[in-house]
Amino acid sequence: MSIVPPFLAMGLLLLAVLQGAARSETDCGQKGYSTRIVGGQPANDGEWPWQVSILQGGKHICGGSLINEQWVLTAAHCLTKNMDEYDVEVGAYQLQNPTSGDRRIFTMSHMCSNPAYDGNEGSSGDIALVKLSSPVNFTSNVLPICLPDSSVQFADGEPCWVTGWGQSQQDVNLEYPQTLREVEVPIINRDACNALFNINPEPDLDPNPVKEDMICAGYEEGGKDACQGDSGGPLVCPREDRWVLAGVVSWGEGCAKANRPGVYASVPYYANWISEHLQSMSSADCRNGAGDGEGKNSGLSRTFPLPLVLGCLAFALL
Repeated sequence: MSIVPPFLAMGLLLLAVLQGAARSETDCGQKGYSTRIVGGQPANDGEWPWQVSILQGGKHICGGSLINEQWVLTAAHCLTKNMDEYDVEVGAYQLQNPTSGDRRIFTMSHMCSNPAYDGNEGSSGDIALVKLSSPVNFTSNVLPICLPDSSVQFADGEPCWVTGWGQSQQDVNLEYPQTLREVEVPIINRDACNALFNINPEPDLDPNPVKEDMICAGYEEGGKDACQGDSGGPLVCPREDRWVLAGVVSWGEGCAKANRPGVYASVPYYANWISEHLQSMSSADCRNGAGDGEGKNSGLSRTFPLPLVLGCLAFALL
């Protein structure tokens, strides 16, 4: 048996690492090789390959986004129980059709909510990282979404898309076989979004509920929106030849109501926090047990009320 010289072995290892990084950056944010929630339509199989399902007791409760081969970004309010109560399903398309997509279920090895999250719906910091128990094998139906740099801004009116398996309208569950749905929603700047929420405001809502770490998307007239069960899922926007994760489905006042656009945790706002935790996360850095709170049952979050039922480096985009 021939022996590979140490310097050659190190060179081959470095080449493999560099090739892997390049491949991850190349693959991120690209739709699968097939050729499209309230007011939306069914997506095509493999069209949004970073979409994942967060399961509790084997049932879908939230969405999430695959951001590399072993990490998922979701909403903090989706993860209020012990880590061993959850699983993550990648490659799903129709939740009640086990042969659809490239489906595989993973347990979690770590989960970490942003420390700003206080356990209440509408809280700042409604964003969380989940590490899968083993790496994902990328396919045309399973690919990561690109993460934006902290300097990236999404302009007022910019067309973006939100996807998920949530309710097709408020209090109406997605019909069999629960096909992934999509809807196009434009970005709404924060001042304009707060102004909309101040039209006939709910008495228990802050005067300006959309905080600086949040981003809005939707229509003044309503009709198209994320809904219960879409929480944690991706709001993505096209940039050149890739898709970039702009937001994480967080909260809303009802679903698709006039003057009540959807509110998302801003991914650029938390880009540095995400990057730091991906590089250094250990069991000491993140909680592996129960969440800090169960959250109020205010109807704002977009999880399913029980028992109903991030391979890309961050980069700046011009």
